[in-house]
Amino acid sequence: MFTSQKNLHSFHIPVMGIGFTVDTPLKVAHLGLDSVISLVDDILLEKLRKMYCHKTEQPYEEITEERKDFRSHRITSYLNLINTLSERKFKELKNLSKGISENLKQYIDLLPEESILKEKFNQLVSKSTSPEKLEAFLEENLKRGSIDVNIMTKVDKENYHKKEKLPSIYNDAHAALKGFADSDLSSSVIFSAGMNPRLYSYLEEFEDFYPDEKGTLKKKIVLKVSDYRSALIQGKFLAKKGLWVSEYRIESGLNCGGHAFATDGYLLGPILAQFRDHRENLISETYEIYKKALSNKSRFSPETALPIKFSAQGGVGTAEEHQFLLEHYQMDAIGWGTPFLLVPESTTVDKGTLEKLVKAKEEDMYLSNISPLGVPFHSIKSNTKDQEKRALIAKNRPGSSCPKKFVALNKEFTEKAICTASRQYQNLKIKELEKSELGEEAYQKKYDKIVEKSCTCVGLGTSALLKYNLDTKTEGEGVSICPGPNLAYFSAIMGLKEITSHIYGESKVNVRTDRPNLFVKELTIYLDYLNDKLAEAEGSIDAKQKKYLSLFAKNLGEGINYYKDLFSSYSLGNSNVLPELEKNNQVLQTIIFEIENAGELVH
Repeated sequence: MFTSQKNLHSFHIPVMGIGFTVDTPLKVAHLGLDSVISLVDDILLEKLRKMYCHKTEQPYEEITEERKDFRSHRITSYLNLINTLSERKFKELKNLSKGISENLKQYIDLLPEESILKEKFNQLVSKSTSPEKLEAFLEENLKRGSIDVNIMTKVDKENYHKKEKLPSIYNDAHAALKGFADSDLSSSVIFSAGMNPRLYSYLEEFEDFYPDEKGTLKKKIVLKVSDYRSALIQGKFLAKKGLWVSEYRIESGLNCGGHAFATDGYLLGPILAQFRDHRENLISETYEIYKKALSNKSRFSPETALPIKFSAQGGVGTAEEHQFLLEHYQMDAIGWGTPFLLVPESTTVDKGTLEKLVKAKEEDMYLSNISPLGVPFHSIKSNTKDQEKRALIAKNRPGSSCPKKFVALNKEFTEKAICTASRQYQNLKIKELEKSELGEEAYQKKYDKIVEKSCTCVGLGTSALLKYNLDTKTEGEGVSICPGPNLAYFSAIMGLKEITSHIYGESKVNVRTDRPNLFVKELTIYLDYLNDKLAEAEGSIDAKQKKYLSLFAKNLGEGINYYKDLFSSYSLGNSNVLPELEKNNQVLQTIIFEIENAGELVH
């Protein structure tokens, strides 16, 4: 009998914010689509677990903060519930006792037209195959979408129990990892925001991350990376511990949603080319280290490298771009994030926020400095969390009450870490500023930088509470929104079939015709970023800054030349790409001139 070997779909739904994909797997996994849950907010997960238990008549017992390991236990319990409910929907979908269900029709309908599975299924149905044989076919060939989780490695706050500081295994990211490791899931943990050696070492404690005697991993490791060097370093680090990276998820440094981790001017196209050209080298180098490490641990060591995927995400908006990344750069899958915020069948967005997303234009989207992590953060002007923040500033009471403290990581003024968006931190920082005796203009600039930080760890989860009419007394009703710039070119709510058909080029949703090519868009964002860095120096930079900015500009220049060569052979649906590249190159040359002629600070 025919068996589908390849992934059913060539796209996945990445993590978005804290709450926008918090229950996405329950909506799409039974339909064969992969998606990712953020594990930042265990309080939100516990509220949703209670809601879903009551809805589905599952037993519910509250997990309170009385126990030391409440965070990991909440995460395990939530993931187990989502897994159970999703598996139940998947089994019902394959049950033909009442005929072919609407869910099964949707599952097949979402597959690309060239899908062999789709073709075989339709052939069997047209031949009036017996329910028993058809069920056997479904059992053998249908796959449930993966229920993956995301852990931001740097969001690893220390925790206390009854005023006593707990060991590092109770830190937020560590507890999230344990929560996933102890769950029933057979899926992947995606690490984002860079390398955390202590957290990576904690992986060694969990059996599910090691291969069984068939070379199968129950739980897999995925690294979200923005360049090849970082991937190789992290892959080798984990391999030395007998841990295999099953996927490298390559994300645009700036043309993405949420936090934006800029490279030193390296652009997505050249980065993907490096992964493509050195793919086998990365696999062979890490495998040799991996094999030796497993042997040293007296564990089963597979005779060949385990399966590994390379995927890309960040700013993809057309079927042509999707297919180009798959074919030209030999990617195994593409992440489509931001457009799915406009697909209520798949993501969890409250009505008010959804309306803002639909109406958002380029001028509404901006790369902000509001994140307490100190990393550039994509946002939309007039989001309700920023409105709350500005109202507090106007009352001369800047800062958040910090009800959840997930990014309480700063020890500048206190022994116990606090958040830079908190009222406590901002009051202390402003008092320090008041003693500095700066002029009015310089004072205001520093003041604005202090109070611009926003309580994103609450704001990014509130939308889910509003969507399900759950209590927001602790959080308030302010919502932070973090879509990528690509949102500006999608201007309507979409159905799941509609966006899927768009991805596969079977039909098109209403995407603006003036939408720039994804590589050109990323380039313009990088140029703006570099220009802002230069402006911050206000005409005077030291030798170290000049060296950094010059290197950044040099890398952008090399990226532009790469694209000029690339698009001399490929049009990628936009005849204006080469003129746009030349226009951006002229902007770059102006910036380079300003860098070279900026006055150097004298120390």
